[in-house]
Amino acid sequence: MRTRTIATGKMHRAPLGFTLVELMIATVVMAIAGLAIGVVIVDGQIGWNEMYGRLNADIVSDGYAASSKFESVMRSASSGHPVLIDDGSWVEVCCYATSASATVDRYRRFYVSDGDLIAEYGQLEPRSTLSIETVCGNVSDCTFQHVGQAVQMTLVLDDGRQIRKVVSSAVMHGL
Repeated sequence: MRTRTIATGKMHRAPLGFTLVELMIATVVMAIAGLAIGVVIVDGQIGWNEMYGRLNADIVSDGYAASSKFESVMRSASSGHPVLIDDGSWVEVCCYATSASATVDRYRRFYVSDGDLIAEYGQLEPRSTLSIETVCGNVSDCTFQHVGQAVQMTLVLDDGRQIRKVVSSAVMHGL
């Protein structure tokens, strides 16, 4: 603060307060600092909203559901070889109807139909479908392959905003 002395009779004293120029400079500095902090806060919020949307999108939960279902079915399948078509578009494994079953009498098949991953459950002899379940939607590509003792599913999910690739594999243990 610049001091000036004002002659008032015999005493000289400094004026009280700030000059208009000092107030304007302080206001401009505070406005610039406030804008900079505001930009950082807004940018952080936009980034947080984007990550929240990506993590809680339908294709993320679809990917978890597909992976969980596939691994569960493959682990409970008999340890025989799975049936795979040459292009890997579907896989079929045999399983027991119950833990008390003496022979393998059921099958599970995974395939894609109209953008949905389908799990089909059926009886081997006579061949009949018992139930069909839609595991997940938004499927743009799905391939199955036999890798060592495991069966692997490579699933590509696309909801138009983001694309997720889910790779899941499991060893067939049987009951």
